[in-house]
Amino acid sequence: MLTRIMLAMALAPAAPPGSDVRIAPGVVLRDLGGGRVTGSLLEVDLSRARIGVLRPPSGAARARVSDMVNGARAVAGINGDFFDISERSHPGVPATFAPDGPEVADGRPVRGAVPDGQRFGPDAVPGTYGSVIGVDRHGVGRVARLTLTGTVRTGNGMIRLRGLNQYALPVGGVGLYTSEWGPSSRARAFCGTDLHRNAPCSPDTAAVLIRDGRVDGTSDPGGRLPSGASLLLGRDGGASELRSLRRGDKVRISSTLTGPVRFRHALGGLPLLRDGAPVPGLDARSRSPRTAVGLAPGGRRMFLVVLDGRRETGSGDTAAGLAALLLRLGARDALLMDGGGSSTMAVRMPGKPAATVRNTPSDGRERPVPNGLAIYK
Repeated sequence: MLTRIMLAMALAPAAPPGSDVRIAPGVVLRDLGGGRVTGSLLEVDLSRARIGVLRPPSGAARARVSDMVNGARAVAGINGDFFDISERSHPGVPATFAPDGPEVADGRPVRGAVPDGQRFGPDAVPGTYGSVIGVDRHGVGRVARLTLTGTVRTGNGMIRLRGLNQYALPVGGVGLYTSEWGPSSRARAFCGTDLHRNAPCSPDTAAVLIRDGRVDGTSDPGGRLPSGASLLLGRDGGASELRSLRRGDKVRISSTLTGPVRFRHALGGLPLLRDGAPVPGLDARSRSPRTAVGLAPGGRRMFLVVLDGRRETGSGDTAAGLAALLLRLGARDALLMDGGGSSTMAVRMPGKPAATVRNTPSDGRERPVPNGLAIYK
């Protein structure tokens, strides 16, 4: 194990001397250069700076990282989780642009994780489903797995919740959709299976509107929710359960994301490092622009890395190469965020009124994304 870690550290590029820029107390920006890998690093002292989740403005499914950073009055930010960007295999079903994994904002569960086979992006390492990175209630950086726990209780029994604001529901499941979902259609929830994202959409579905603690009738799964209302969607066996509800029935809904950590802010990603070593099976062949977040031992230092690629700014790196870089920086645990055209770092440079993009997005312009990680003074 030690030999593998030392080899990974030796292969990682070092930052050029004298490239550090203090962005805010406890926040340092550094250019990563040397050879074919170029990019930017934000090193954050979590005892002096705060971390939060970036989200699009109300009424938008996604937004540019720079706009979200400026809208949140943050000093910097990067793009977040992989997300549903295309539905070519489901004609007539629009992409939702919703993230793959769990999300927590201000201590509130925002969404659960889609079934593993429905994810966009690289395959997850077995046993890492629902992985998130963020800060706990004390502001300490943590990595953990979160699982949705929830129920719908009525006078006639209980229905288990298996989805929360997710673009895909498990086969046979029931999901809860709230105002946190946003403006996108929810029709995608019925498509694919737990193992195959491109499988056909289920024909057996149901949608029930809940208002003021009672069933308010059936609903269009893709329509905008009335103020204060929520929606239950079911597919296959879950649809049968929802069809047992009648208008006027009292319902009590509870949902939370459970795990070993009570997060204040967290978003999903794919594990790169675990307990000071690269996770097994990381891709060591495909070079691409990449984004990652790492934590030093103890959770008081966080590393936000964005690597350029595909254009004149560099060739990006492999997932294995990025894991090696994070080890060299001092990370013990790390998650891979969305990459390619999504990889973006926006920073409010000292004395400047607004944040600007530090890297060169591979699309030639910023790609709107559904969430991100923000740094605050």
